[in-house]
Amino acid sequence: MSNQLIHEKSPYLLQHAQNPVNWYPWCEEAFAKARKENKPIFLSIGYSTCHWCHVMEKESFEDEETARILNEHYIAIKVDREERPDIDTVYMAVCQEMTGQGGWPLTILMTAEQKPFFAGTYFTKKSNGRMYGLDGILREVAKDWEENRGEIEKISDKVSAFMHGNSRIRINESEPDKSILKEAAQTFEDNYDRRYGGFGTAPKFPMAHNLLFLMRYAQFEGEKEWADMAYDTLLHMYRGGIFDHIGGGFSRYSTDEKWLVPHFEKMLYDNALLSYTYLEAYQLTKSGIFREAAEKTMHYVLSELTDGGGGFYCGQDADADGEEGGYYTFVEEEITEVLGEEDGKAFNQWFGLSGTSTLGKMVPNLIQNEQYETLNPEISHLCSKVLEYRKERTKLHKDDKILTSWNGLMIAALSKAYHVLGEERYLNAAKRAERFVEEKLCGPDGRFLVRFREGESIGSGILEDYAFMGFGFLELYNASFDIQYLEKLIRTAELMVEYFEDEENGGYYLYASDAEKLLIRPKEIYDGALPSGNSMVGYLLVNLAHLTGETVWIERSGRQLRFLAQNVKDYPAGYSFTLLAMLEELYAYRDLVCTASCIEDVKPLKEKLKERWCGNLSVLVKTDENKERVDRIAPFTREYPFEKNSALYFLCQDGACMPPVDDVEKLELFWRE
Repeated sequence: MSNQLIHEKSPYLLQHAQNPVNWYPWCEEAFAKARKENKPIFLSIGYSTCHWCHVMEKESFEDEETARILNEHYIAIKVDREERPDIDTVYMAVCQEMTGQGGWPLTILMTAEQKPFFAGTYFTKKSNGRMYGLDGILREVAKDWEENRGEIEKISDKVSAFMHGNSRIRINESEPDKSILKEAAQTFEDNYDRRYGGFGTAPKFPMAHNLLFLMRYAQFEGEKEWADMAYDTLLHMYRGGIFDHIGGGFSRYSTDEKWLVPHFEKMLYDNALLSYTYLEAYQLTKSGIFREAAEKTMHYVLSELTDGGGGFYCGQDADADGEEGGYYTFVEEEITEVLGEEDGKAFNQWFGLSGTSTLGKMVPNLIQNEQYETLNPEISHLCSKVLEYRKERTKLHKDDKILTSWNGLMIAALSKAYHVLGEERYLNAAKRAERFVEEKLCGPDGRFLVRFREGESIGSGILEDYAFMGFGFLELYNASFDIQYLEKLIRTAELMVEYFEDEENGGYYLYASDAEKLLIRPKEIYDGALPSGNSMVGYLLVNLAHLTGETVWIERSGRQLRFLAQNVKDYPAGYSFTLLAMLEELYAYRDLVCTASCIEDVKPLKEKLKERWCGNLSVLVKTDENKERVDRIAPFTREYPFEKNSALYFLCQDGACMPPVDDVEKLELFWRE
């Protein structure tokens, strides 16, 4: 038995293809059927590594009784939020407005005109003391649909009108101001957990861009305690069970305040952003722990989430054989059986597993290990043995979709790794992934698609696809000084302007002007688990303004920052990637142009940039080979001279230019903090 999802490529949709529910993918056929049969739509949105999505499927969507209700009274549509982030964003906003909360699985009841009248997340099959059951909800709504259709349609019209009004983000522009940054930092400080790191209480999410903001802001303001909050959080996360000490990589979030027991799914975007953040922390502090966390995380991605063609998969599931976290947890005796008595005892003591026979299975962690900063080769060797055992013990589901947006973030992280660590393997992996996206996830017109899987590329790219790939291009250029990546960043920015910008009111829409029209056309600004497309656009435009010196990019970056400033000032701490863009606008900025016969001549500069973090510095490299291309991109460099067999460095700060120098060491005089 199968339903309409059997023809799809999405792992999430295929997980539901054998349900007795007559699921449809999001398509006109489903809406036409709903109109013809006068039925409401049951919309369910999730993703393949979502624990509670699995629970709801097992309880309800595999159940014959629930399926009968749905098939008789509704047209059921299943959506993979990672393939259709536009649909997910629209209806998640509906759920948050109607219920005050959101999450996945997302459950929406709506008319065939896509107007919602009921929203929620996970529902049990039957009602219990704290939650309505799905079967009861479906029966009540089906009855009301037959007897009080007019009232339901009034509700759906009101919800739709409200969402339309709510999507009109304020258009009054205000200038970015340092007070916005100070308020955000103070909010983080007020909510900081001084015992275990992180902000607020359980559950705790990594939110890497919050930590990036605190680290960078502290450098500009000289406020050590703000950076220390970030460093301390990074250390506690590494020591906890949210970090996989056996195989590397971070889980989605911690269910407790200590970072001990995670929600075990691993997502590519978390591991990309956290790799990037740990690398920057290492560059600022030279802490070996931060380097180890970054390297183990990237090793996890390269070994477990990398396609043969170079692209990166979405993630791995939390569940193994129906047990959440079963893949990652152990008891004491299990380890000694694998490693032997002596090695097993050493492993258990190191990772806090001693005594777990009575406590139940536990996730390895370093919370009680005061020697955690000592890199222990013997423990690393034992981890390799346990990893092999873990892989044989049970298997994890892997979502092998390749998403343009998340690949852009991983490309940025790997490029940063080469920039900071100087290891070619990271740059090679970033370049390989970029070629994969170009070959498999770009249309003939150069515009991005959303997803590739099993030879099929689909989806009209949304703002995040362009913005996150733009971030990847920016970091690839900063790492390699290969002009092609700067050219690709500019082309990406031009496409964002053409298809996504709201020229009248400012900001950039979630989906393109020629894409499928949904209930609303929102502008995402809030930086949640991922930076918003608009905040990343602001960051990219500021960098383009400095790298090119072109008036058009200066004006666009200023316009976007004013739009963002107006819309984040009520709660700045919720928009930390926007704050990263503002840091580059509000503090002294240095523009460095290097002319050289060939790229090899700038090796001393690369080494200097590897040694230290240099905030608010753009570097443009012009060689004999690329000078015509650089002149087109940055016309202000046309008259910059070359010196044979040597590099010349031209440094400007806030519009004041210094005399050129031929030795990178002499630049220290100019970019001292």
